[in-house]
Amino acid sequence: MDQCARARDWAEIQERMLVPLYEAVYERLEVGPGTRLLGLGCGSGLALLMAASRGAAVTGVETSSPERVALARERLLPEAWGTRARADARVFDGALANLAEAPGEMPYTLVTAFEPIGCVAGDSEGLGGLLAAAAPLAGRGTPVVLVGWGPPERCVASSVLRVATKLAEPLPSAGSWRPALRDDLEDVAHRAGLRPDGSGRVACPFGYADVPSAVRGLLSTGLFDAAVAATDRAQVDKELTEALHAHERSDGTVWMPNVFRYLIARTP
Repeated sequence: MDQCARARDWAEIQERMLVPLYEAVYERLEVGPGTRLLGLGCGSGLALLMAASRGAAVTGVETSSPERVALARERLLPEAWGTRARADARVFDGALANLAEAPGEMPYTLVTAFEPIGCVAGDSEGLGGLLAAAAPLAGRGTPVVLVGWGPPERCVASSVLRVATKLAEPLPSAGSWRPALRDDLEDVAHRAGLRPDGSGRVACPFGYADVPSAVRGLLSTGLFDAAVAATDRAQVDKELTEALHAHERSDGTVWMPNVFRYLIARTP
């Protein structure tokens, strides 16, 4: 799959599905002027843009996709349209060590990791190390927000994501989807030396204009990469389309109610 097209599908179709979560977290933590936010795994920058619209100074880090970084910069830095760039919006493609050397306001007063964990084997282990590296960039007691999928019985999309597990069985360690566990977020927080300090659940339905849009959006998440590697793109498209038909409404749209959970932890 073309990586530029995939990043664009993420930005235009899938990323907005978590907007209710971003809004709930920002409202609870009173994000606004004076907030210095560090977004880990910032994707194509939608959550950063929402925080910036509240007056926050935002910094994003994305290491998995240079194409997503380019889209985030396009959203956040107005020089892409020939105007002056915001001095308080930055997006980095690379290691967290780069932030300590870059000019900007620190320590950060809020750290977010909005990429949901608990659905891909090994995702929580990688996040723990990232959070441990980010903690020194924040002040003592700074809130750190972690996000995970809710219980499978509360996430209709789980039935569709199981397609990824079924097709990836020849490659069980390749990062295929798995059901969320109750203590995923707390386990990550403890491993990173963070202190849990509250949590919440937010309804984030996945809604798409039609089945082809749903296929493109879900493939952009990376959750089906192992399935594509184990079979091929055509087979994944076929079985994903079949699974989505169960959630297709009479007008052709696709609707899958889901619940996501967030944990607020504090730096030591």
